[in-house]
Formats: sequence, C-alpha cells, structure tokens
Amino acid sequence: MSFPILSSLIALPIAGALLLLVGVRDEPRNEVLIRRIALIVSVLVFAEALLLWIRFDPASAEFQFEERRAWIPSFGITYAVGVDGISLLLVMLTAFLTPLALVSSWDSIHRKTRAFCMALLLLESAMIGVFLSLDLFLFYVFWDAMLIPMYLLIGIWGHDRRIYAAVKFMLFTLAGSVLMLLAILGLAVLHHTATGSYSFDLRTLYDLEVPASLQFWFFLAFALAFAIKVPLFPLHTWLPDAHVEAPTAGSVILAGVMLKMGTYGLVRFAFPLFPIASAYFAPHLATLAVIGIVYGALVAMVQPDLKKLVAYSSVSHLGFVVLGIAAMNTQGVQGALYQMLSHGVSTGGLFLLVGMLSDRRHTRLIADFGGLKKVMPRFVAAFLLVTLASIGLPGLNGFVGEFLILLGAFTWNARLAAFAATGMVLSATYMLWMFQRVNYGPIDKEENAHLEDLRPREWAVLVPIIALIVLMGVVPNLFLRPMSASIERLLDHVRQGAPVQIQVKQR
Repeated sequence: MSFPILSSLIALPIAGALLLLVGVRDEPRNEVLIRRIALIVSVLVFAEALLLWIRFDPASAEFQFEERRAWIPSFGITYAVGVDGISLLLVMLTAFLTPLALVSSWDSIHRKTRAFCMALLLLESAMIGVFLSLDLFLFYVFWDAMLIPMYLLIGIWGHDRRIYAAVKFMLFTLAGSVLMLLAILGLAVLHHTATGSYSFDLRTLYDLEVPASLQFWFFLAFALAFAIKVPLFPLHTWLPDAHVEAPTAGSVILAGVMLKMGTYGLVRFAFPLFPIASAYFAPHLATLAVIGIVYGALVAMVQPDLKKLVAYSSVSHLGFVVLGIAAMNTQGVQGALYQMLSHGVSTGGLFLLVGMLSDRRHTRLIADFGGLKKVMPRFVAAFLLVTLASIGLPGLNGFVGEFLILLGAFTWNARLAAFAATGMVLSATYMLWMFQRVNYGPIDKEENAHLEDLRPREWAVLVPIIALIVLMGVVPNLFLRPMSASIERLLDHVRQGAPVQIQVKQR
C-alpha cells in the first residue's frame, strides 16, 4: 500500500483530540457533539484497523506496511513502524475497545467531557504506537506518552482515592521504564562500539552480539519494566487501586490493552534481544507467574468489591500469559498471544458490566446486590456469558488460550503447568460464586427491586463483546493463523541465540 496506513492509525486519534481542542468549546451544550466527534474518530480508527487486517498477509513472517523516516540521524534514531502477526491482533484489540469505552462513559462522565474524550483518543494513539514501533527510542517515547492520559483518567475522573491510585500507577511504571531506557541506551552504545554508529533499530539490534554478562543486566532492566506493567507478582500492588479508582472507561482500557503491553514487551523485546539471559530467567519468570495465578485467584475469592475482584482476576489470568511466554515454544507463545486478546475482550466486558451496575446503584459491593435475575434478566444473561468466557468454558474465547498455554507449559515444565492448572479451578470458583451472589437469591434490598434492564446504548456496547467472545471460541484459527508465521520466526531467533541444552529442552 502506498497509503501510510500505520502512521494514520497513530495520527488519526491525535487529529481528533486536536479537533476537540480547537474546534469545540467545553460547554454543557456541546457535550453530545464532543462525544460524537470522539466516537466517530475512534470508529474510523477501528475501520482502518479492519482494512489493515484484510490487507495483511498471514503467510508472511516479515513486518508489513513498513514506514521509515530519518528522525535524529546523528544518533541513528528513525521513525520506523511496521506490523506483523504478533502486533496486528493487539492493534485490532486497541481499536475495538476504544469506541466501546467511549460509549460506556456516555451516561457517567459529565465533567470536563472534552478533556476526557481527548485523553482517551491520545491514549489510543500512544498504545497503537507502542505496538507498531520498530525503533526502540520511538517505542520508549510511546511507552511513556501513554502514562499521561491514563494518569489523568484516573486522577481527574476517578473515585474517592483517585489521586493516590494515579500517583501509585505513575511511580510504579516510571520506575521500571527508567531502567528500560538505560538498557536501550546501553544497546545503542554497544552497537556504536561494534560498528562505529548508533542504532535503535529493532531488527538491527536483534542481530547484535551482546555479551552474556551484559545480556543478564539488560534483560533484567527490560523484564522489570514489563513485569510491572503486566503486572507480575509481587509487582502487582498498583493494579487493584488503579482499577477500583478509575472510571469504567479507564478500567476497560487498562485491563483490555495496557496490561498487554507488558507481555507484548516480553515477546517483542526482552526474549529475542537477550536469548541467553531469557533462557536462564524463563523458569524464574514462570515460577512468579504460577504464584501470581494462584495468589490472584485466592485473593479475588475473598474480595467484597466487584471491581477489585475482577482486578485480582487479571493478576491471575495474566500469569497464564507470562507462563506461556516463558515456555518459548509454539503452543505456549500462541496461547499467550491468544489469551492476551481474549482477556482483553472478556475482562473488558466484565468491567463494562460492573460499571453498569455501579451507575445504577452507586455501589460495587457484592453484598449490596442479589436477585438481579428477577428484575434484569437480559443483563444477567450477558453477565453469564462474559463470566463463562472469563473462566475458560469450551466454546468461548477464554478456553483456547488457556488450553494452548497449558499444552506448551506441560511440554516445557510439567510441574509448573500442573500448579498453574489449579488456577482454572479457582477461577471458576470465585467467578461463579460472585455471579451467584449478585444475580440469584431473594431481593433483600429495596433498591434492587426496580433496577432498569439493559438500555439501547448498553446493548450497543455488549453485543460486539459477546459476538467476539463466541467467534473467538468457535473459530480460533481466524485469529491463530495471522500470528503463526511471526511466532515461528521469533522462536527460531531465540533458539539460535540460546544455549544448546535450552534449545533441546524447549523442543
């Protein structure tokens, strides 16, 4: 394609935010217009992402639709973007969830509406930029740029302890990203030492011979930044606070897309750039992942707050993703990427449903509900489908990723896989118990007796979520096929750089 589709995916949300800034006054009478402009822009981004999906060649392992422009040539920094089967699905997920997040805020955000819509659009642009960057300096710019809109979403439109949660989110993420920046600069200096020129180009650095001693330190710097973002146990403590205090739209984007940037970073950067160190640290990462799976499930089980329960479930589910990546075999990595996509859809759906209840009752405590099936049967039906998807029921999206992850993990380390499998049982326990307490039993609180069932706008949000949940469960190859070639190329690169005994064990 001669049209710069990747740059336009990044630029279109920025253009929409600038249009809102200079073209519309932030007044109550313009609130609907502001929302419509933001929604139209986000839908256009999704339409463009669909065009990218249609034009993408799934048989190729190469980066496609590449765009390169000199940026700071004296330091080897370029504006370089491209997409392969690994990043394609995450770009699609970002473009899919953003308009749904905007629609979900239609009836709940009425303060500084223009700034809210601008923050969501700028966040979308930065997230897409993270997934498309082929230059490590550019990647770091987008990685840090996305922190500002999310910080504002939590800190301005959040709940009672929003400032505490926003600051904690920012400090945790910045602490890891500073170390990653030092490692990125170290790689550029190492390239200069070897060739006489600086380079931040990802594929050039893939081929750079990094001494084993440096690989360990560089890997730790990258892995720490990504582990905080996942978040991996025990670096997870910022996540429940951020989710509980964030508005519904913020929670949807945070759980649906931003957490995946940590696992994406492990796949795209940490493991292929430092194969010797990744082979050494993979069992340790997998051990922390399994601890997170069980710990997140057990803590979720005792949560009285619906949003906090779903937040801890994310700690558990993302542990499965890290386990699949650490296995570094075809089934494990395919399952991890599939689970990243599936978790974004189903957990995003759960946060949307919790937000709908919170808007009606102004509470998220499980004990304040009960018997909703009698007054909100359509809502409960949607709630059931999304809950079953989250616990990995066969035929829905959550099953495919967890099955592939466990298959790859058993091939690599059967003991860790066996412990991880208990997380699926625990997940069913706390999710179904939560569902039963909220939706069944007598209506013992008068406020629940006259709750309104799903409204047309809420249908518009939930129907695409449910449709995608079923589609991913029934036709998984539609999503597995585009990623296969890119994953095989990635695995070949890691195996070539890893010690011989690690290669044999992974195979």
